[in-house]
Amino acid sequence: MKIIDVKVFITNPGVENIDENFSNEIKYFGKNLIFVKLVTDTGVIGWGECYSQSDRDNQITSHVEKLKPYLIDYDPINIRNFILGAYRDFSNKRPSMDFWCAVSGIEIAMWDILGKHFETPIYNLLGGKVREKIKVYANGWASSLDDESLAKNAMDMVENRGFKALKFDPFTGPWEDWPENEIIFEAAKRVATVREAVGQKIDILIEVHRRLSISKAQIFSKEIEKYNPFWIEEPCISENIGALKQVKESTKIPIVTGEALYSRNMFREVFEKNAVDIINPDICNTGGILELSLIASMAETFSIGVSPHGWNSTGIGASAALQVSATMNNFIIYEYMVHVEEYSKKITSNHPQVDNSFIQLNKLPGLGTEIIENKLTFNDSFKKRNFGNLN
Repeated sequence: MKIIDVKVFITNPGVENIDENFSNEIKYFGKNLIFVKLVTDTGVIGWGECYSQSDRDNQITSHVEKLKPYLIDYDPINIRNFILGAYRDFSNKRPSMDFWCAVSGIEIAMWDILGKHFETPIYNLLGGKVREKIKVYANGWASSLDDESLAKNAMDMVENRGFKALKFDPFTGPWEDWPENEIIFEAAKRVATVREAVGQKIDILIEVHRRLSISKAQIFSKEIEKYNPFWIEEPCISENIGALKQVKESTKIPIVTGEALYSRNMFREVFEKNAVDIINPDICNTGGILELSLIASMAETFSIGVSPHGWNSTGIGASAALQVSATMNNFIIYEYMVHVEEYSKKITSNHPQVDNSFIQLNKLPGLGTEIIENKLTFNDSFKKRNFGNLN
């Protein structure tokens, strides 16, 4: 079996899915989605997804296009050799986020091909599953941070969608390292608002997006401990392992990092220094299915849990993460982006279904889901973001 064609698609809802109650960032997710299609000489097609980030779509798709000559006539069963060649020979061991996003999308598509070729779900090719269903939390529901909207939207996720866990970022404005304490206290009040709305039985996961200095993260964590959050995600930049460890040691709240770390190499120091309680690598940017599986196995030896990040489609990207999550001994929960769901369902067959905060694994071969190519749309919704402090 050989790959005979490689295609890459940049897509978003276009204008037809606009919900006037949401901001532009929510209508268009704040970014596009990127899908990779591999076609083989046997007629088997594989789909993968690359993590995308606002203004960097073309850098990612360019990596896919530059890797295409190495993929034509390549046997997709040789996944480890593809990763080796891409990392060692293509990137010369100098990989970027954009590189790992491209590699992840291609690698996921290769696994999809293998599953279809051997007529089995990918989790069987990874050694088999250890659970039948995958617990998920809702993200993308907090379209507005005023108290009334926060409470209303949180309750909608719990009462109407059945989610048992919700994640949101309670901060507003630029991602300042040293915000005024007033901003920190306002963010803490928003956590209180959600806790009061949903009660004590619902898990609240707090996202900080690498914003804070050590001392500011410690002030924030102290302020919200009384609301019993499930975790604080990325209180400080991921590269500062020592900072994460200091925050972890100063709070009872579990600390998470991982979405901005790519491949095993970037997780090694996190594990060795026991800097966090949980990692959240993203399957669409950390190297793909095999790499996520290997990272999870490394984490297990350090008694660190894994909750894969999922700021991708709820179709291809989510399906890939579900396949690996089914095989992890140390899996905790997966991220489900509710504001991407409508478009993902439109462009995806056999889309995963959430039922009371769980997704039941399907038994279809490969990823178990497909892109409906003629449903893909694109609208050039580019919008300049805040850029530095001087406007």
